[in-house]
Amino acid sequence: MARPRLLVFLKAPRHGTVKTRLATTLGHDLALVAYRELVAITLGNLAGLAPAIDVELRFAPDDAEAELASWLQPGWRAVPQGAGNLGNRLARAFQNAFADSCPRVVVIGSDCPYLTADDIRAAFEALAQSEVVLGPATDGGYWLLGMRNFRPELFSGIDWSTSQVRAQTLARAHAAGLRVTELRQLSDVDTEAEWRAWQQDATGPLRLPITA
Repeated sequence: MARPRLLVFLKAPRHGTVKTRLATTLGHDLALVAYRELVAITLGNLAGLAPAIDVELRFAPDDAEAELASWLQPGWRAVPQGAGNLGNRLARAFQNAFADSCPRVVVIGSDCPYLTADDIRAAFEALAQSEVVLGPATDGGYWLLGMRNFRPELFSGIDWSTSQVRAQTLARAHAAGLRVTELRQLSDVDTEAEWRAWQQDATGPLRLPITA
């Protein structure tokens, strides 16, 4: 029987293409270092999920598999995200997972260093009772989305990368009569202020000096 699947959306660690909002104030060099740290923390926080949960890294661009080989842990695999906007790519990842007979599927990004393995477990547990689970982010988006059946309506008509993502997703889920469980609210790290807040957090396992 197929296992529940965790999809991790991330980008290749390429200069000038990651954490572009952070780079507007801190520069691309530091943005790249910050991105590598965030990915390392996120993936490190997933330790212990296997073998009960299948972990799949969904990467972009599609020719970047060799660049993230060091991020793969035993039993994990890497799959390209493919073409399209974020909604297209998320929908494809979920559709592929359900086509593999996965009973429950959850997706996260690499921007939320505060999430833990317990958050992931809580998401899968919530799907025993709810059709959809959502991890609300402080910026109006979400840091986690999960479902137990493919629901394409959750990926169309969404203003991606805006503060309306969570509200629009919830509205579509409720319009479809889906039961939704929301997890604890966490902060993504996209801006300099969010990065500095993370750096000052005593729970952060790594530290990166930032110039004023």
